[in-house]
Amino acid sequence: MLRVPLSLAVLLSALLTLTAVAEAAETWEPADKQGFGTAHDVRSKVWFTLGSTGMGEVYWPRIDRPAVRSLDLEVGGKSESAVATGQVTPADPRSLTPRQVVTARDGAWRITKTYVTDPARDVVLVDMDVRSLDGRPLHLSTDLRAGLDKDRRAQTALVARPALHDVDGIRATHVTLALGLGRTKGAAQAAASASLQQGFPALSASYAKGWHDYLDSLPPRPAAAAPHAALYDTSLLVLAASEDKTYRGASVASPSMPWAWGQNTIEKPSGVYHLVWSRDLYQVATAQLAAGDRPAAERALDFLLFRQQKPDGSFPQNSEVDGTEHWKEIQMDQVGMPIVLAWQLGRTDARTLAKVRLAGEYLVKHGPLTGQERWENQRGWSPATIAAEIAGLVTGADLMRRTGDATTAARWEATADAWQRSVQAWTATTNGPLSTGPYYLRVTKDRAPNRATTYNVGDSGPSAADQRRVVDPSFLDLVRLGVKPATDPVIENSVRVVDDQLKVTSSLGTFWHRFSYDGYGETSTGEPWEIGKPDTFKTYGRAWPLLAGERGEYELASGRPATQELASMAAAAGSGLMLPEQVWDGRPPSSGAAATPGKGTLSAAPLAWSHAQFVRLALSIDAGAPVERPAIVACRYAIVCR
Repeated sequence: MLRVPLSLAVLLSALLTLTAVAEAAETWEPADKQGFGTAHDVRSKVWFTLGSTGMGEVYWPRIDRPAVRSLDLEVGGKSESAVATGQVTPADPRSLTPRQVVTARDGAWRITKTYVTDPARDVVLVDMDVRSLDGRPLHLSTDLRAGLDKDRRAQTALVARPALHDVDGIRATHVTLALGLGRTKGAAQAAASASLQQGFPALSASYAKGWHDYLDSLPPRPAAAAPHAALYDTSLLVLAASEDKTYRGASVASPSMPWAWGQNTIEKPSGVYHLVWSRDLYQVATAQLAAGDRPAAERALDFLLFRQQKPDGSFPQNSEVDGTEHWKEIQMDQVGMPIVLAWQLGRTDARTLAKVRLAGEYLVKHGPLTGQERWENQRGWSPATIAAEIAGLVTGADLMRRTGDATTAARWEATADAWQRSVQAWTATTNGPLSTGPYYLRVTKDRAPNRATTYNVGDSGPSAADQRRVVDPSFLDLVRLGVKPATDPVIENSVRVVDDQLKVTSSLGTFWHRFSYDGYGETSTGEPWEIGKPDTFKTYGRAWPLLAGERGEYELASGRPATQELASMAAAAGSGLMLPEQVWDGRPPSSGAAATPGKGTLSAAPLAWSHAQFVRLALSIDAGAPVERPAIVACRYAIVCR
């Protein structure tokens, strides 16, 4: 950590530079990012994140490589985060140009910072308006912390160019910072200096134009998004920005690391949220496809099939952006979803179909049992997973038949039909304690949902929960993917059970927990989640905005409006329009920390899946039905044919 003084009491005529050094304590900044940005131009391989008062992690040269931990200002030797409050808002709602206003708690000063990246260089630019509000001179320094780069190859240079409005600097000044990154100190210095030479006005205009042109290339936003226009546009930008610029098609879950992940007590230094999941990427790609960005969806499929898929046809639990497998468990929904995406894109080229064939045969061979369901920690028979497998087989069969392979198509369809007939018997209980009628469970461990089979829920929850007491709204994938009708009595009763067990109503909207006894979230005092011992109930999973979006898709499939679900999701966004993974659910931390029900916890933000779900629900409302639902699956099971 090096500090450079930026005294406002004297005229600074020279450029100020520094090179960051590795920090001993490699912990991350809080995960609830208030801003996120990068240029649309792929030449600029740098991404930045913002907290409420300073800059958080900077990623370079890949979105899964954190080269810088933070960049903060110190005023009078004290960190701005310690003596001031801040708020981030979009300076331009049609580009990822966040503006951060930081005000001293004692009212002595205010600093307004606007962030962009140079579209042609690996440089983050911070344009600062600094004002002394009480007439006293301010003495600033920068606090740049590095050391999170896995490869230890990132070199940084911070260059400052002041342009004083008042000669004595007591009342106001304007400063532009340029943070350059490179393989050598010289390269980082040259890039930062070149950006400053070109100037913030020119570069910020070019940066904004890149994003404006991107949005202008898409169809007009749906009417349903009109009350939330800025969030809809920002969501599309976040999805595009989450894609790596070297390994195209690879989108990470979030540019953040919450809780124990960010404390590096589990993985060091980068992993989990910076990985690519087939499931998350499917959610992103289907939203982008529906929004009119077909090239992005094509790149996502290419990444899945030609960089991530394994030789046996399966997909890794997750991978780095170059396709390198990270965690090793098999999640069967992640095998089915890429096939559905290939069908949605109408891909019938020989290279694609060879990969689809591998995935389809893997589904048939390995059956509906999954090593993990979509929440990552339970083996068994999951209605959501089975829905994705059935959809994959039916859509894959259609692709096979288009190329003349009727035999394979018929075999896959027969398997899908058998599973469609059996999924209720495998995963819906008729004697569970939560209802007198049948309802779907999160998973069954034995394909016997009427047995009181117990299992360890995980995340400090019960070690022996009766599987009939653990429910999850994920069964709605059966409806969204066209496997079961929304009016199916077991579906409708399961909705009632889930609402009774997991629904959260706040003044900002309605949300749902993931499943019974979920413990993936902060402690009762607001401390970070960490792996906890069973039966301690140490951590609490809060409510998820994306589940409100999924519920909205179900409402549409049932012939009802979904504007309230869209509004709930929109209300969860922070002032910088980042959508979180989780929101507070009426169980505030006992520490007294701010915890507005319906607003983000310290979970990951922005979460790409949340933004994708928001976009897809807005488009589905205009379409009158879930836009993701594969028509061929819904038609096959007599739900709807059109």
